[in-house]
Amino acid sequence: MAEKIVFTGNYNDLSTDRGFQFEFICSRCSTGFRTPFKAWAIGNVSGVMDAASSIFGGLFSQAANLTERARSAGWQQARDAALEESLTAMHEDFIQCPRCSSWVCRQKCWNTKRGLCKNCAPDLGVEMSAAQASHSVQEIWAHAAMAEEDKKLAEGNWNETIRASCPECNTPLATNAKFCPNCGAKLKVAQHCTQCGAKLQPGAKFCAECGTKTGA
Repeated sequence: MAEKIVFTGNYNDLSTDRGFQFEFICSRCSTGFRTPFKAWAIGNVSGVMDAASSIFGGLFSQAANLTERARSAGWQQARDAALEESLTAMHEDFIQCPRCSSWVCRQKCWNTKRGLCKNCAPDLGVEMSAAQASHSVQEIWAHAAMAEEDKKLAEGNWNETIRASCPECNTPLATNAKFCPNCGAKLKVAQHCTQCGAKLQPGAKFCAECGTKTGA
């Protein structure tokens, strides 16, 4: 056995005075692996001696005390050996990320192509799918929250000039309306150049495309 045992922080010690067992857990997905229970022979003998001591006392009590002292040293040594053996066995199932130092399972949480855990280097296909789903949800909420009258302000309508007030009575316009709700004036008068057919801006005296005089 090596003088120093290199261990990780992602395990639980389930050992008892009857034997040894360890549980290793992935820091990312919490998937766990538990080693088989490894019985400790002296622990079983100690259990028998403890029972005899409680019943008969005397010599049995002295023997139980001796067993307890042997157990305290022997148990720790046997436990260290079992831990080292378990760490070696679990090394093929877990790996430490060089970026964040987390211990993760190789099966689900390790990006072999990048050599990093999937917290540091997620699967691009998974991220793309998640991004698409998130965007779709945002689109659904944006569309559902838009009232029918507000749909007139959709992206296609931003290419036209939207008036804030009526040119006739100066009434503020709450929506992108075609007629003034106060005086009935036509708000969208589409004028076109008689020469080239280009759409004229309101009040334009000359066509911005060909320079023809509009007569305004």
